[in-house]
Amino acid sequence: MANTNQWVVDPTHSEILFKVKHLMITNVKGEFRKFEASFTAEGDGFDRARAEASIDASSIFTNNEDRDNHLKSGDFFDAEKFPNLLFEGTAFEKVNDENYKLTGMLTIKDVRKEVTLDVEFGGIMKDPWGNEKAGFSLQGKINRKDWGLNWNAALEAGGVLVGDEVTIMAELQFVKNAG
Repeated sequence: MANTNQWVVDPTHSEILFKVKHLMITNVKGEFRKFEASFTAEGDGFDRARAEASIDASSIFTNNEDRDNHLKSGDFFDAEKFPNLLFEGTAFEKVNDENYKLTGMLTIKDVRKEVTLDVEFGGIMKDPWGNEKAGFSLQGKINRKDWGLNWNAALEAGGVLVGDEVTIMAELQFVKNAG
């Protein structure tokens, strides 16, 4: 039987970002500044690893306090009633030596839907203190309306203020738990 390894995110070397169209002409970018993530893997590889993450909805930051407060409100994340966005991985499949597909259930505002993210494996390295670290870049797209994030405003010239498609990007560094 293969040994099981637990990996925990290093938040000081990780970030979860998103971007969405604004006025149908440019992207507005943002991030979640507080989150936890971990995964369990069998043996030395990551095939069939089980991942999970919890993101603090009130930690959203878009470099505009009024917009951040609106995103925390009932029009979007309703952070007071639903303090966390949750991800529970159901499959982690190797595509080739550097690429994986991560599938899982994303829960926002008690709406749970399946998402698939592209994952690029950056490698494993020991830091100067002897900790074994693994790096991953994730990217995917979701439709915010699938989770009830429906607020929008029509534009005089046609179209809408906020796009429906949200691109999710993450740079995650994990440390292997000793023990």
